[in-house]
Amino acid sequence: MSPKVVVGPDLARSWLLVNAFQPDRFEKSATSAADVMLLDIEDAVAPDNKAQARTNVVEWLAAGNKGWARINGFGTPWWAEDCRELGKQEGLEGVMLAMVESHEHIERTAALLPGVKIVALVETARGVENLTSIARTKGLYRLAFGLGDYRRDTGFDDSPTVLAYTRSQFTIASRSAGLPGPIDGPAVGAVGVALADAAGVTSQFGMTGKICLMPEQCPTVNEILSPSLGDMSWALDFLTEFQNEGGTIRNGSDLPRLARAKKILGLAEKFGLDLPVDYHDYPAPTDTYHS
Repeated sequence: MSPKVVVGPDLARSWLLVNAFQPDRFEKSATSAADVMLLDIEDAVAPDNKAQARTNVVEWLAAGNKGWARINGFGTPWWAEDCRELGKQEGLEGVMLAMVESHEHIERTAALLPGVKIVALVETARGVENLTSIARTKGLYRLAFGLGDYRRDTGFDDSPTVLAYTRSQFTIASRSAGLPGPIDGPAVGAVGVALADAAGVTSQFGMTGKICLMPEQCPTVNEILSPSLGDMSWALDFLTEFQNEGGTIRNGSDLPRLARAKKILGLAEKFGLDLPVDYHDYPAPTDTYHS
């Protein structure tokens, strides 16, 4: 088995939530295909168990492990203690802050967790309405879509058409603020084709990560949110053609195609992807005039 490729949180595709009240799951989840393991002390944990769940995360980090945690939202009885206790741990790489509805939630959390990456999990209509200001808050690292709570708040169905506007807002806000691509909500219980379809929707809306609820979902999410073999083949064919034509801009379509090709191959390299030997999909499309 080839070694797991380490993908940084800026490009992380699969974000695996792990119930922090069940520490026996930590080791297995850490060695899964997930790009990021999120030790969850928020929704997955009953109120009476949150203190113990937090202690489990602290002990995991204190033992020399590194990782991320999903912490309780600003204004809850547990938020401040989550920040204080986890912030003491050198192994804490970042937090996903639940129920973000305004820039103040990020600012107050960043003040208690200086230097720690913060992903804002936006889960309500009010939060979506404030996405632009949230995305531009100093200290924010990335946006995430809390799909389940958002649907409960709005009464929306889970179809891609109904949620198209909302998903678009996450991508637009992220892009305009110079953030990495947003993280989509989970496909609850989905595996196989259903999960691939759900991850395909994530990709179609320019979202580059997806929350996973079980380790088995991570390989599929990673695959769908990575450049496909067809993408990589096109990029290599285009760059070969471009260099053979002198490596100079020939028309108005070359610049965007050149940028796309470089992005595809750059991501493929960071994800540890290669085309199979002798793989060929189709020649690079071109509207360049050849005399």
